[in-house]
Amino acid sequence: MLRRLAAASLLAGSLAAQVDQEPYPTPPSKKGLQVQMVDDALALGIHHAALNCNLGQLFGGSAGKDTIAFRDGEHEFHFARGYVDSLDAQIQPLSDHGVVVTLILLAIATGDAAHDALLLHPRYDRAAPNHMGACNTATTDGRAWLHAAVAFLADRWSRKNGTHGRVWNWIVGNEVNSHWWWYNLGRADLAAVTDAYEQAVRVVHAAVRTASAHARVFVSLEHHWTIRYAAGSAQQAFPGRDFLLAFAALARARGDFDWHVAFHPYPENLFECRFWNDRTAPDQDDAPRVTFHNLPVLLCFLARDELRCAGAVRRVILSEQGFHCADRPHGERDQAAAFALAWWLTTHLDGIDALVLHRHVDHAHEGGLRLGLWSRKPDSVCEPDQQRAIYALFRDCDGEGWEKAAAFALPVLGKGSWDELLPPTR
Repeated sequence: MLRRLAAASLLAGSLAAQVDQEPYPTPPSKKGLQVQMVDDALALGIHHAALNCNLGQLFGGSAGKDTIAFRDGEHEFHFARGYVDSLDAQIQPLSDHGVVVTLILLAIATGDAAHDALLLHPRYDRAAPNHMGACNTATTDGRAWLHAAVAFLADRWSRKNGTHGRVWNWIVGNEVNSHWWWYNLGRADLAAVTDAYEQAVRVVHAAVRTASAHARVFVSLEHHWTIRYAAGSAQQAFPGRDFLLAFAALARARGDFDWHVAFHPYPENLFECRFWNDRTAPDQDDAPRVTFHNLPVLLCFLARDELRCAGAVRRVILSEQGFHCADRPHGERDQAAAFALAWWLTTHLDGIDALVLHRHVDHAHEGGLRLGLWSRKPDSVCEPDQQRAIYALFRDCDGEGWEKAAAFALPVLGKGSWDELLPPTR
């Protein structure tokens, strides 16, 4: 069925428009941000942006002025105009300025039984901590809805000269190796999660290919590499390396395709930004974690023959990571120094196309983490208050002012020059 879906997808969707052949862009910088304030992001000079897309908010009911009709194959679907317009308002000004836009496709429970039956995998557990579930690839209707929804979004945003802006990257779900929290299938082992997720990524890839020949589709992983998230059992989380091997093998068995990797190399302790002290991220293949301290581990792993696609190494974007501003003396300085080193390392690793910082503004619902370029106003969820020291460094990191802006960081890192901090070669 999956091979037939991949082939049939080229006939589905908006048949009036030919599949766009524009090649994948090469921006002048890897600097990116998970954007909250579009104008401020543009003033910061970003070249990559990540935005969440809540698939559940696409449900639009029957035909009418509040919905947008889209035909996929033999069926017509209706998507919520208001939510699509709100995404237009973020995507278009970014892409009009040459920013490479990434959409993170999330299946978040809606509370509507009929909608959730299409959206969420039947194994989804209502006790899921973040109400984020696996896409429903277990039923014919669920697969059809997912394909139609993504084909509609790709038709709108993954064509050259589109009137609503352009999306180049499509991430399926979030941090799937800790699925209980971020891609919930209930309590499930590695094989079950890999099977369901590979089907979802394949459906999304087929749908994106109805619009664009070169847009990219990504799997999403957090930083646990040969260990799992300690708060979870083997039925709730698993090591990222095990998952990648299982996913690649299953994709190849079903007919390989060009999926890529969206990785989150947070420090080993999210509340300690000084990742250069990470003890569980050595530069070795069996490292417990992959953080900015040992990023070449991931790149070398993806260069293995069994991970390649038609001989090519899959691309990597660092689609979510941030640095906590601790409430201590020099907390802002250390946060900025962490970004300075992360930026320096990333720019010197050819296999990584983007570093997308999280967050734009501190968020009240992140368990006390203060990751923002901006602090938030007291008693608000994420209303910006004050720019932190990291703000100016982020603005200037890819320009002629880099060395001056980052000079403060070298004493913090205990080095006399940036050349001493180049990533290890293998």
